[in-house]
Amino acid sequence: MAASDRFEVPPEMRALAEKSVEQARQAFDGFISAAHQAVSAFEGHAETARKGARDVTEKAMSFAEHNIASAFELAQDLVRAKDMQEVLRLQGDYIRRQMQALTEQAKELGESTSKAAKDAAPPR
Repeated sequence: MAASDRFEVPPEMRALAEKSVEQARQAFDGFISAAHQAVSAFEGHAETARKGARDVTEKAMSFAEHNIASAFELAQDLVRAKDMQEVLRLQGDYIRRQMQALTEQAKELGESTSKAAKDAAPPR
């Protein structure tokens, strides 16, 4: 090859190209780092949401079991009732207890659901 056919990159152009490549590498590294942080944050929020949903579900199941046990207890008491007056008293007592229990259960579930949603929400 003749000396005049050689391609020479002026030092200024080479320095500019190297600087551009380094800036692009830094930008890419920053992007990758941000992507890793976003994935980690999402995984953390997803786990928190999963735990909150599990807690609410377990609480709801516990309430359902309690309510079913109360209904069976009422059924047993009704079978043993001696007269219609006792049946009416048992039903009235059951309804009062259940209304109180359901009110408390709804309040607890609402609080648990709100807490789970708040805990799962990304920080602002």
